[in-house]
Amino acid sequence: MPSPNPSTPIVIPHRTLQSSRVPSSRIGRLFHYGGLAASLGYGAAVELARRTGNNSDESRGSLIMNEANIRRLVSKLSQMRGAALKLGQFLSIQDTHLLPPDIDAIFRRVQDSAHYMPDSQLNQSLSSELGKDWETKYFSSFDHIPFAAASIGQVHSASLLSHATSTYPITNTSTGIPVAVKVQFPNISNSIDSDLSYVRMLLTASKILPKGMFLERTVEVMRSELADECLYTREASFLKMFGEFLKGDNRFKVPWVWEGSTDGVLVMERVEGISVGEAKKMELKQEDRDDIAARIIELCLKELFQFRVMQTDPNWTNFLWNPNTRQIELVDFGATRSYDKGFIDNWLRLLQAAASEDRDACKEWSLKLGYLTGEENDTMLDAHITSMSLLASPFKSSTPQPFAFGPDSKWAEITKQIRSFIPVMLQHRLTPPPRETYSLNRKLSGAFLLAARLDATVDTKAIWDKVVSQYQFDTE
Repeated sequence: MPSPNPSTPIVIPHRTLQSSRVPSSRIGRLFHYGGLAASLGYGAAVELARRTGNNSDESRGSLIMNEANIRRLVSKLSQMRGAALKLGQFLSIQDTHLLPPDIDAIFRRVQDSAHYMPDSQLNQSLSSELGKDWETKYFSSFDHIPFAAASIGQVHSASLLSHATSTYPITNTSTGIPVAVKVQFPNISNSIDSDLSYVRMLLTASKILPKGMFLERTVEVMRSELADECLYTREASFLKMFGEFLKGDNRFKVPWVWEGSTDGVLVMERVEGISVGEAKKMELKQEDRDDIAARIIELCLKELFQFRVMQTDPNWTNFLWNPNTRQIELVDFGATRSYDKGFIDNWLRLLQAAASEDRDACKEWSLKLGYLTGEENDTMLDAHITSMSLLASPFKSSTPQPFAFGPDSKWAEITKQIRSFIPVMLQHRLTPPPRETYSLNRKLSGAFLLAARLDATVDTKAIWDKVVSQYQFDTE
């Protein structure tokens, strides 16, 4: 791997985090949710009184989703963390502009303000996983204030004692091995069912989500995915797997993982890159923006059609750009999924049909995959097939290359068109999308969204041909 250049310091942007104890018992969490429901009801009543006699456009907005209640939701979900916060992130990424704007705004604000555990709770969590003497037994230093906090855990900087591992690939470790320590919030895995049930009830009662969202299926998929993400040993296995997948590809770096990691504590190599979403702050050159976007899109397609294993969370904080090594550092594999060969065969055929603008084939493979039932009206069929064709635009032979993703680009026009079909599909959709496509669509759309954030221009057709030309379908 290229060696870091110490003369080029990397400035890491800091987020302001707040400490609060994570409610860990089922009764405690239900108490908090009950209090949230009561405060939202009070907020709606106050808003109704405020709007009485007001005939402005503001008076026709949602009573529940007023600004005061949005602040209440952000504050409570930031404190609660867990499945409620993860469901919001899941919904906000699942289909661009699918959520009502107020709900989408809540979950995006919560992402930037998650709380972290106080020291007493942190020590309790680490002691239960690594033993009471965890700090002196394994670490030469440990920063008790995390540098990141999310829905199910928080991440700390630390130095691992060299004698605490027998598998670290570098022997010059007299000062300790720089690591990142991900610590899971207490009892988060045990709160999944109750959290999701309560949030589902809250969303259903408030009638703020459209019928075509198929909330029951979304919650079912989310429950399964979140249970997997709470197993840090599972994430460690995918870290090792992707390390093998990308061995020899110097464009990417996958951190080394400590063999002493547990289901609740994951220790991995600490990397030095910055989120690719911070391109403006890093003042990246256009060629670097284009290169980063091209790498991420290519990796996305390789995950699907070569590995059949995909890291499905497109959050740009999971992709770090190190300008010294010129590598993209991949740091979060909790949301990794594997796909059945038969499903990928059919999904690739659907995407190929969409890219070739073969509407009959698009309908055929959509039926086989379960996107459609065969009973849809013409309005729904046209919206679905046209949206698929638009999504495949970067890979079409007829699309001029390189393809621009930034503001005022062809992709911006395409996303605007796709957005116009969403209300139609929400009204006429007869069945929820196939389970596998929740994560798959989230990642593919996220890769394009990231390219747009980078204002990148990419030869997407060349990448498509490079990856897909090697694909071998199973013989029928």
